[in-house]
This record gives sequence, structure tokens and C-alpha cells, in this order.
Amino acid sequence: MAMTDPPPSPTSAAPPPNPLAAASSFLHHHLSRLASHLTAPRPALAAAATRAPPGTQGASLSLALAPDEVARSLTGTPVFTVCNSNNEFVLVSDPATGLRSLGLLCFRPEDADALLSHVRTRQPVLGRGAKVVPITLDQVYMLKAEGIAFRFLPDPLQIKNALELKSGLTAFDGVPVFQSDLLVVKKQKKRYCPIYFQKEDIERELMKASKSSKGSALSKQIMVGSLEDVLKKMEINERNSGWDDLIFIPPGKNLNQHINEVSA
Repeated sequence: MAMTDPPPSPTSAAPPPNPLAAASSFLHHHLSRLASHLTAPRPALAAAATRAPPGTQGASLSLALAPDEVARSLTGTPVFTVCNSNNEFVLVSDPATGLRSLGLLCFRPEDADALLSHVRTRQPVLGRGAKVVPITLDQVYMLKAEGIAFRFLPDPLQIKNALELKSGLTAFDGVPVFQSDLLVVKKQKKRYCPIYFQKEDIERELMKASKSSKGSALSKQIMVGSLEDVLKKMEINERNSGWDDLIFIPPGKNLNQHINEVSA
């Protein structure tokens, strides 16, 4: 199932002269705007760690994908957040949207380290004993389904990659994900449509699948979307519509490796 292209951010400022410079300032911009508004921690991480695995909950009578079915497609992909000494999320508020108790999730551990340093600088008491903790996207999704709000901080390099693939865009709204119809496979009577978080990973897979294509020809086979938009479409579409074939490939892994791991 092909992803739709994400629209340019409606709140973006004048086009930056250098997309790479804009990507480099992404984390600093969000930390400056969000992390200075720290709120009380929430004991959600322990609940995620003890939650029943996807697929063990009661079956839904709805034709739409159940939350645990969507979560299963996200299995194994790590993100990083900041927790206090009690393993509670350190939360922020977003004055731009009015959202409170917002958890920040980073796709790179070094960005979570920067967030931790920011917390310790702005709130020394709260920062005492705080640490970076990994959590998987399937756990995050189930917490989100229970009403806990999160904001993703994407990898700035992948923002840059997405902007290069989508000529004409000067801003990207959300977490970039990459897909190609050439990589759809069928294994054990099940169809898999892989979605990648890193352009480098999908390019490596495409080079193996299409040895005659490389460089710019390879890039033309890649579609770009946002993680948030794809998840919304999975939630509203019915089973056997093609959206239930999606499987998100953790950074650094290939499709066969990941399928074997989640099927074990």
C-alpha cells in the first residue's frame, strides 16, 4: 500500500537557504520550545514494560485494525526518552498547542542525551537521577491508545533525506518513513510491505532487489511519507485493505532479518 506524500508544514517560516542547516537546528528548536516547560512526571514506563504483548488481548468485532494489531507492526523499533529515578516519563507542555503532559521520544540516543542535559540544566532537582531509557514503538503506541500524548523528535539526517527526495518541500511535518513497491514480499502465505525509518536501509535493500538501478534511478523508486500519517491510515482502514500488510523495519535491519525475529 503506497503512502501519500506529507504536505509542507503549514507553520513553517520562509524557506531556509540550506535544508541541511535547517535539519541541524531541528533538535535545538524543539528543545528550546518544549523542554523548558517541564511538568510533573507520569509513571507510564513501568506500565509499558509489564503490558501484555500485542495479540494477547481480546479480539475486536470491528473490521478496522485493533490497536494491538497496529502495535504489532511496530515491534522492535526503539526510541529513547528521559525518565526520572522512578522510571517515570519526564513530561513537557507545549505552549504552541496547549498540550500538557507530553512525552518526548527521540529516534537517536544522542538526541535523548541532549534532552537529558537540557532537563538537568533547567530543572536540577527533577534532573537528579534522570536517565535516558529506551522504549519500543509498539509499547509507545499502546500507551498512546490509552490517551498518553507523545511528540517524536525525528532524526535530522532523515529529515534532510526526505527533503532531498521530495523536491519542492522546504519543511517536513512528522517522522519520515520510506517505502518502495519493489520490496513487497510474500512469506509463509503472508504479504509484507516494509516501511523503513532510514533512507540508507531502504537503498541497501533496493540495490539487492534491483541490481541494475543505482544513484538517482534508485531514489525514484522510493516513496516518502510520515509515520504519523501512516499510523492514522492504518487505524481507519479495514483488515485486508493492504494497510495491514505494513511492517516497520527497525533502523539498521533488513526485512528478512526482522521477519525472522518477530516470528520466532
